[in-house]
Amino acid sequence: MISKKNLLLSVSLIFIFIGTVNSNSIEPDIFVQSTVNRASEALNNNFSKEEKIKKLKTIAKETVDIRGIGFYTLGQYRKTLSEDQIKEYAILFEQYFLKSFASRLAEYSNPEIEVIAKEKLNEKYTMVSSKLVATDKRPEIKIDWRIYTKDTENPLIRDLIIEGLSLARTQKEEFSSIIQSNDGSIEALFDTLKKFID
Repeated sequence: MISKKNLLLSVSLIFIFIGTVNSNSIEPDIFVQSTVNRASEALNNNFSKEEKIKKLKTIAKETVDIRGIGFYTLGQYRKTLSEDQIKEYAILFEQYFLKSFASRLAEYSNPEIEVIAKEKLNEKYTMVSSKLVATDKRPEIKIDWRIYTKDTENPLIRDLIIEGLSLARTQKEEFSSIIQSNDGSIEALFDTLKKFID
């Protein structure tokens, strides 16, 4: 016979479980750890490079704010684009980002990343600190994740800061350099993206 105490405990656990399932919000640090765990699984050596790339692209589409990063990297030039150019750029940048991200990461073999801490910057952003665990072939690397948390049910990665270097800012500077060296032509950037994609 179940005692009242055990019955109460069982019912409490059920309600806690139901509450967890129905609550769709996810903490940024848990989101990051879950994302890197998925990436590590995708990089399992049992998969071919093509399979790894396919899995990594799927993860990126679900966890990275590709569109937001893309428009950030345009900087001031975004204001000069027509509606058609904005649509074209969004498509080109997503293809560029996915190819660049997946092909580079696919070279890694099961990277181990540990989430260390999180800091809520404001209502929209939380910074999650982590480290790429050192091996006999590489040193420990500090990685900070800028997570867009305005929608708590759908957090998204907006930037990676590796050893203090912002990847989004670096990309923005690279795109700006391409445009400036071509007399401010946005089409020159489009051509560069197309060449990389092809």
